[in-house]
Amino acid sequence: MKRLTTLALIVGLCTVVGLFLSSGLEDVAAAVMGAGWGALIVVVARAVAVAWAGFGWFVIFPATGRPSLPACINLRFIREGINTLLPVATVGGDFVGARLLTRHGVGGGLAGASMFVDLMTQALTQLLFTVAGLGLLLWLSGDGPIVRAVAGGLAVAVPALAAFYLIQRRAGHRVVQGFINRFASGREWRALGAVDVLYDNLRRLYGAPLRVGSGIGVHLVGWLIGTLEVYVCLHFMGYPVSFAEAVVIESLAQAVRGAAFAVPGALGAQEGGLIALCALFGIPAEVALALSLVKRLADVLVGVPGLFLWHRAERAEAGDSEERRGRILGRRLGPVLQPATLGPLYSYAPPRMPGVRPADSEGDLKKCA
Repeated sequence: MKRLTTLALIVGLCTVVGLFLSSGLEDVAAAVMGAGWGALIVVVARAVAVAWAGFGWFVIFPATGRPSLPACINLRFIREGINTLLPVATVGGDFVGARLLTRHGVGGGLAGASMFVDLMTQALTQLLFTVAGLGLLLWLSGDGPIVRAVAGGLAVAVPALAAFYLIQRRAGHRVVQGFINRFASGREWRALGAVDVLYDNLRRLYGAPLRVGSGIGVHLVGWLIGTLEVYVCLHFMGYPVSFAEAVVIESLAQAVRGAAFAVPGALGAQEGGLIALCALFGIPAEVALALSLVKRLADVLVGVPGLFLWHRAERAEAGDSEERRGRILGRRLGPVLQPATLGPLYSYAPPRMPGVRPADSEGDLKKCA
């Protein structure tokens, strides 16, 4: 797996370098500089979208056992940082977030189940977002190679998403256990609890359709917030697009990025997808590459704080573990380390005979003298 990831990374980097060289580095740099304050707005929009996704995670919890909203938002930034900046196939951060959630008073089974339900709602809303983008593309440009390629991808994505849902709803214990053991380390797996407990909590969460529907609605709004990145950035670069065109570019670019989940950071796939999609609306390749660079800048500026939060959380957890181990060791060694009372044979004072006081002994000595 590591070799495939490394190979995919090398291929992605070569693709990115080739695209930038073919488009002209000076032209791309000029387009990036043209973004100006739009780049800052893109970063802010990304941070708002991630925080909003944390709210989408929060609303699926039942009233009893629900973590605080700030905890869900902070952990959502951790998930985003890991999935975006580390080679973990875009799911490793979700397992880490579920494990860290257990430190906020949430049981392991409920934390793991909430992670699966949150992934399900995100995947479903991304599918709906892609379908909306495809419909808008048909309305704006008619049929074409991109429409057929996206339609073919949806034909594969819909059964896969349905299978993911059925695994959670039916007797898929062995499949889920194998998936977790494959993509999560032993520590994450132990924190999520037994499979039976996990499925009990999955039934509990899916048994509340209002909460699941709320999560779907929140994530749909989140995808629209992400559309502002394209809309604002292209306007600042001097290539204004309508909001519908921005939805097409963002939704289908996210679909391409999701399809390239095995490539760290979707290197090359995001850049090539944006070039093809922007060309539909007369936007040159160097501007599309500049848009990709601004998006990757947002990845870094929003993801790095998430990694710092992760580091701090792990250090706090390690400190708590050391403290717990110290208390356990203290309880075990306490009886051994208690100060012992030495008997008269090991005392510097002479042993006292019962019933005889020190004064009496002194008087007897005087008499003897």
